[in-house]
Amino acid sequence: MLSTKDWGDDMQVAGVGFCCIDVYENLDRLYPTGNSVDFVIHMSRLGAVASMVSVVGNDSYGALMMDKLRGERIDVTHMHTEEEGRTAIFRMDLNGNDRVHKEKVEGVMGDFCLSEADLDFILQHQAIHTNLSGRINDHLAGIRSQGVQIIYDFSTRTARHISEPILPHTDYAFFSYLQEDDEMEAFIRWAHAQGPRVVVVTLGEQGSVAYDGERFYREGIVPAEVVNTVGAGDSFCAGFMYGQLSGWTIQESLKQGARTAAEVVSKFEPY
Repeated sequence: MLSTKDWGDDMQVAGVGFCCIDVYENLDRLYPTGNSVDFVIHMSRLGAVASMVSVVGNDSYGALMMDKLRGERIDVTHMHTEEEGRTAIFRMDLNGNDRVHKEKVEGVMGDFCLSEADLDFILQHQAIHTNLSGRINDHLAGIRSQGVQIIYDFSTRTARHISEPILPHTDYAFFSYLQEDDEMEAFIRWAHAQGPRVVVVTLGEQGSVAYDGERFYREGIVPAEVVNTVGAGDSFCAGFMYGQLSGWTIQESLKQGARTAAEVVSKFEPY
């Protein structure tokens, strides 16, 4: 589905949905994050005009999130602050240099929904990024019908009954697999047949694979010293989508995704 809007020279993207603070209690460290938060931060750093639409609590964690987004030149005019309730958190740990999600506490994200003003704002963007925690699946078809491209991160949720209702309303679908095999290839073909323009699978140290309905594209990783794997997928997605929205080929976009992810895994924070 090609956009019919004229976006001019500026690439305009929005992250919509889940935002939280990752808290490593045993390390006494934390940072603001969320799949779409990480995505828009990287897109902003790459040169896009980026926004975030979500909700935080009226607490120190909410203030931390807002400060980080503003510091990264993210439009926060549709970041809502709830007077009652706490900002969402994820309790985290490290297994070596691999992140471990221990517990999600949704806080104010549990009641997040888009207002009419939020929807009008979203329609001013070229593309939006969201995921299964974003709580906007019911709006995807309407948003996409207005020429806004949908970037959807399914992460490791490869069960077909989960993605099947969503895929017809996406343009770019991202998944994560442990390895490339016949099962993965069959899944990509099936997922693409549901409607997306491109399906992308990240494979950790094995690189990435993309499928556009005509051929498979493969790209390796950019070697890096790994400190923390958190944010690798989100940064890869941002690099890939920056390429796609810039008119690059899929292969060039995969390379940009790999470069962006390599910069992230060598840090503790996901950006």
